[in-house]
Amino acid sequence: MSSSVRSTRSARAVLGASVLALTLLGTSACGPDNSSADTAAAAGAPALGLPANLDDLKKWKFEDWEKWAKDYALPAATKGFWTLEKLLQAKPNEPIEPPAPQPAGTQAPAQPSAPGPSTPAAGSKPPAGQPTQPGHPTTPAAATTPAAPKPSNTQQPASQAPAPPKQPAQQPSQAPAQPTQAPAQPSQPAQPPAQPGQPPAQPPAQPADNGNDPLPKTVNAQPLQHPYTKLAVHGKLFADEPGAGAAGGGLGRSQCSATVVADPAHPGKSNLVWTAGHCVHQGKGGSFYSNISFIPAFNSNAAMSGGKQADESQYAPFGIWGATQAVTSPQWKAEGGKTGDAATHYDFAVIRVKPADGAKSLEETVGGAVPVWFNAPRDQLSVTEYGYPAAPPFDGMELNRCESGKPGRLSYEPTRPPMLVIGCTMTGGSSGGGWLAVKDGKPALVSNVSVGKHTGDPMYQAGPYLDDVAAGAYDFLSKKG
Repeated sequence: MSSSVRSTRSARAVLGASVLALTLLGTSACGPDNSSADTAAAAGAPALGLPANLDDLKKWKFEDWEKWAKDYALPAATKGFWTLEKLLQAKPNEPIEPPAPQPAGTQAPAQPSAPGPSTPAAGSKPPAGQPTQPGHPTTPAAATTPAAPKPSNTQQPASQAPAPPKQPAQQPSQAPAQPTQAPAQPSQPAQPPAQPGQPPAQPPAQPADNGNDPLPKTVNAQPLQHPYTKLAVHGKLFADEPGAGAAGGGLGRSQCSATVVADPAHPGKSNLVWTAGHCVHQGKGGSFYSNISFIPAFNSNAAMSGGKQADESQYAPFGIWGATQAVTSPQWKAEGGKTGDAATHYDFAVIRVKPADGAKSLEETVGGAVPVWFNAPRDQLSVTEYGYPAAPPFDGMELNRCESGKPGRLSYEPTRPPMLVIGCTMTGGSSGGGWLAVKDGKPALVSNVSVGKHTGDPMYQAGPYLDDVAAGAYDFLSKKG
């Protein structure tokens, strides 16, 4: 994949806004309390219930989420379902790909850009492959500078600070398709009418740069040292995707990454896990996966490292936890797909797992859970990503991290909060992996892997900015337990 995605984003933003407008017009009368949603469900269409104005979604209360999320209850995987054979069959669930580059002659010329304050200087390039052997410290250090990459023989000195060769322009004036103002919003009539004697309400201002920063520099993923006792909040998520293959009778087995998060309604006894929406739900026109199960601290003692075989007690030291509830964003269920677009701005999910009868909660079992930091100030974030990358050059057996520092912005739809974007070489299987930042001296989850580009230079990943929509879904599932 080419790194010149920004000019493509501009054209896709216009298209995405148009598609979104049509979607919203089609559902403008189908809010949580509207009977037409139930009529659609009776006819076999999904009752998505998106309000005409997406800002209204941020105001949904528990009752609104309950009326919309009618399919949150999941049949738990049968005990013993995930055998070693099935786990090894699971394919890495790839981070969603950025849009394909435009045909030659349609892209804006590249513009040089200086490196950000938390990225390595230009003029260096990381090695293409990554080690998968243990031997690195376990203590997170998000502000620590990653190991120096090998110098490239083809790039210019750092003092010239050129952008990657194919990095698209940042200046709208050189890309005719890139709007400088928000596209026309068919949903604006849903805004409250202006008060007498006051000017009519105006749509929110669109960023002049369409919500995009220069792409981050590549940061090399590093494997964590075994055992993962102090990192047991991170683990692997396995699921069966309907209609994706012949394995298991028309089910395609997949693997992602996920993180144990705190449960406000059950402090100290959480059974909640955070991951990506595309790890548990197919998106537009689809449904939830089946047999969703979480293995915290997978392969903690290296029993499966180097191609070795092991029994469940060795590769799943804290057990295998089947999901019984799940919720993702209305945007992902209504619009989600395989390519980066407006839906990926809300590509997150929360699941609830079930402990064995009479057993301790997941949080008590693994020794902790991380809080979720909603509406986190972007300029205060220094991100460390955790995950189990499984596509080459990784094998899915080692917990890795990227100490990526301050995230930039990436946007496929400028009317939605820009995603967070960081440099990281993790590959398929890292989808859903938690992004942690320090809040009040302790780690908190601020995003998860959604979009990823793991070829060429730069290699990067993007995750949703967790705003009030994410907080509403989280609060709903917390209270349903």
